[in-house]
Amino acid sequence: MVWAFVPAWAFAQAEFVGGLTLNVELDGFGGFSGLEISENGTTFTTISDRGRLLRGQILRDGEGGPADIKVTRTDWLTDTRKRRMPRWRGDAEGLAIREDGRIFVSFEGPEARVWTYRGMGSEAAWIPRADVFRNLQVNSGLEALAIDANGYLYTTPERSGQLDRPFPVYRYRRGRWDTPFTIPRRGNLLPVGMDFGPDGKLYLLERHFGGLSFTSRVRRFTLVAGGLSDEEVLIDSPPGRHTNLEGIAVWRDGNGLIRLSMISDNNFRGFLPTEYVEYSVTD
Repeated sequence: MVWAFVPAWAFAQAEFVGGLTLNVELDGFGGFSGLEISENGTTFTTISDRGRLLRGQILRDGEGGPADIKVTRTDWLTDTRKRRMPRWRGDAEGLAIREDGRIFVSFEGPEARVWTYRGMGSEAAWIPRADVFRNLQVNSGLEALAIDANGYLYTTPERSGQLDRPFPVYRYRRGRWDTPFTIPRRGNLLPVGMDFGPDGKLYLLERHFGGLSFTSRVRRFTLVAGGLSDEEVLIDSPPGRHTNLEGIAVWRDGNGLIRLSMISDNNFRGFLPTEYVEYSVTD
């Protein structure tokens, strides 16, 4: 295990672009915890922690902000025999899509794992399970998932075990898992989503629930030999600014700026909205 040493971190600038409150007439709508956006920002794919996979279009206004969202397809994630999973087994949390369209999903619960799908509606296939996955907390398993330009998968659990212990990052490449680096833990925020941007950097979405409201943070890192460097805080929202943001997708807009898209998990509670928001990194 490599411990990444970051002596300090910088603050970059990210500006709020716009947001939507989603309310789709669909049985079991909500609970979204993973998000992927197409390169041009017009198509989205998201998963819920009850095992539903949705795909649709993002309609934009004249300035490129989100104006509306339309769901065009929905499927239930299935197991390796193409059967719908019971809720305890279908707690999907992280989502990553390879350039050829292959889908990867990380699950928490008593069977923490990563599965892969040929596309929407296909059966699952196992990715070999690391022994360390068996020891993760049931409700704090493989929360975030990302895929880099080489096709390597990266995942991290929601909890590290101690406030002064960094979060381990597990990487899957060439048929095996390793732990190439860790992410420094800063305060009580916990990782819930991550993505590699078109700039090759790793973006980490974190959140904290203070009992009445949520705090969200996005950090950005550069991958270097043996660890991480250039830690930056892009978003550090005050309590109540957003709801339970859990999914993040990073893309480049028509002006050449990095755009951060995020979606919230309402935990299937009627009083919590499902929120979709976008920020533009302007540094």
